[in-house]
Amino acid sequence: MKKKPSKSSVAPSERDPEEILPEYDAELLRHGVRGKYAQRFREGTNIVVLEPDIAAAFPDSQSVNTALRALLEIARRETRSKSPAA
Repeated sequence: MKKKPSKSSVAPSERDPEEILPEYDAELLRHGVRGKYAQRFREGTNIVVLEPDIAAAFPDSQSVNTALRALLEIARRETRSKSPAA
């Protein structure tokens, strides 16, 4: 008895683009809601693209945030020291 070739043995270029990939559980997809968390994600996400030379100086987002907070603190101190006394 010959085995039927599994879907995973089909080359991606030969696969129907509308077909669900074998790694996805079709039963779970039938009951999903498209964009269920999209609004919540947009509200909590702020993406900033750094130039390559700047990105090279920071290993991760935490280090970028730390540097920016330090810069903000310096700017605030400078602004307070230059404002006229009331």
